[in-house]
Amino acid sequence: MNHNLLKQLTPEWTLFLDRDGVINERPLNDYVRSEKEFKFLPGVLQALKKVDDVFNRIIVVTNQQGVGKGLMGREDVERIHLLMRESIGAAGGRINAVYYCPDLAETANNCRKPGTKMAEWAKQDFPEIDFGKSVMIGDTDSDMAFGRNLGMYNIMITNEKQHPLADACFISLADFVEKLFSN
Repeated sequence: MNHNLLKQLTPEWTLFLDRDGVINERPLNDYVRSEKEFKFLPGVLQALKKVDDVFNRIIVVTNQQGVGKGLMGREDVERIHLLMRESIGAAGGRINAVYYCPDLAETANNCRKPGTKMAEWAKQDFPEIDFGKSVMIGDTDSDMAFGRNLGMYNIMITNEKQHPLADACFISLADFVEKLFSN
């Protein structure tokens, strides 16, 4: 990791987070379909509280193809996001906005990562966002390609030591935040 990243972070920086596998447990070959299935990963609530003062904006961008497949409705996803934001807020952190794409991967002109439509929506809502002063944290190749497509600093959540599209790799969001503040 660039050990000077924390020194570079100023209030202009934005943190983009994937949801499943970064904030909450990712079900194996399935989708989080309801609030009761949504389970925070260890240390996430504390990590988001810690970065609250570091980033001006914290934004979740998540592919939710289960909606397009008819496995859950938009209302289900929005209830999950409300629970997520309320829980993070109660723990002292925040999420400024959540953008999700319900499209199927095979849908033409879809809004899914690695495409940049969700980032463009965020920029419409927060015109001050500078993608060159943004960090993308995700756990898939499409998350890393999304960040690369926008010129962001990429953090991959993985057990691997490196990833070709990532600037740095960590085993969890909590691990990244701990190392960010220890440097």
